[in-house]
Amino acid sequence: MFKDEGRFKPFENKVWLSSPTMHGEELKYITEAYETNWMSTVGKNINEVERMAVEKVGCNYAVALSAGTAALHLAVKLAGVKPGDKVFCSDMTFCATVNPVVYEGGIPIYIDTEYETWNMDPVALEKAFEIYPEVKVVVVAHLYGVPGKIDEIKKVCDKYGAIIIEDAAESLGASYKGKETGNFGEYNCISFNGNKIITGSSGGMLLTNDKDAAEKVRKWSTQARENAPWYQHEETGYNYRMSNVIAGVVRGQFPYLDEHIAQKKAIYERYKEGFKGLPVKMNPFDEENSVPNYWLSCMLIDEEAMCKQVRGESEVAYIKEEGKTCPTEILETLAKYNAEGRPIWKPMHMQPIYRMNGFVTREGNGRAKTNAYISGGALGKDGKPLDVGMDIFQRGLCLPSDNKMTKEEQEIIIEIIRSCFE
Repeated sequence: MFKDEGRFKPFENKVWLSSPTMHGEELKYITEAYETNWMSTVGKNINEVERMAVEKVGCNYAVALSAGTAALHLAVKLAGVKPGDKVFCSDMTFCATVNPVVYEGGIPIYIDTEYETWNMDPVALEKAFEIYPEVKVVVVAHLYGVPGKIDEIKKVCDKYGAIIIEDAAESLGASYKGKETGNFGEYNCISFNGNKIITGSSGGMLLTNDKDAAEKVRKWSTQARENAPWYQHEETGYNYRMSNVIAGVVRGQFPYLDEHIAQKKAIYERYKEGFKGLPVKMNPFDEENSVPNYWLSCMLIDEEAMCKQVRGESEVAYIKEEGKTCPTEILETLAKYNAEGRPIWKPMHMQPIYRMNGFVTREGNGRAKTNAYISGGALGKDGKPLDVGMDIFQRGLCLPSDNKMTKEEQEIIIEIIRSCFE
């Protein structure tokens, strides 16, 4: 805790990690759906958001669905994943990236993270293909709105004849070498969940350049009804189509995407400037080739500045040391002053449900390495931790990144965090 109690006052209004930012047009389009009685899964709002997504991202087809997870599920189905098939997946991500593989009976194999973008490591991916040469599908996520090393990943996938499913749920509006994320896979997915860069309160989309794939998804997402006078079904379908009401919210949000990105970028840069002199780094990106959407600003504490911290499955403990801190202390302190942060995504290979799945680091089978919840574990030939995702999880945290946070509120948050290192 602070040496100087009472140094800060709790924020009167909570400063959120990332909450919806509404503008008014959303209500106009919701009302339009209500007044015209188009309240179900057809209507002008749906048509418009699909058009807007195609125009913004640059793909040929967009299918509006009930969630980003639904889009990922149908992408896995399009990719032909069958029960028992192994699928390579980003390790440091939310479970929604990988659960759809399991829906189709696939077996996720997790690929470790790299430090330069906190995304899938292309070196580890190549190693994984050497171990599992039969794999033909790779699910790649762009963490916190930062594009991964997509060219290198695609080169490896092309070498082994595998297709990419791109999880761009967190990275709408981000680009790599001038090309928007959502364009790099055979099938690509975005999300309009409540905390995303723009929102529908829920909802998502499948993006593709394949007309037949888009038409299949439209069919599957409306219970796979056949063209007949009655309800005719010849394959399994799903109730996954976006409603025209939700689409109204998304339609009102889309014109503000670039404005939200600019606000998020300003937050990231203020943190970066405000933390100068502290033993921390902001979540990195390839400044030469990529432009993030800055969805969440994150920080990584230098290893020598970490106090002792131990995490169990649902509990955590730390020992305060002068001049040092840890994510747990910072998050607890922010909460004390009515500001919300959160831990970095816990890597999938550390999750109880997936702990028996394969996990590959850049030096081979990660399951042969330490799986303790501590930093400074087994080191690779380059002197860095073998399990990069575990290390980032141990030392990193997501900072309050709400684009309604004022400059003055952010300055106080920066000072609160700085005080944790005293």
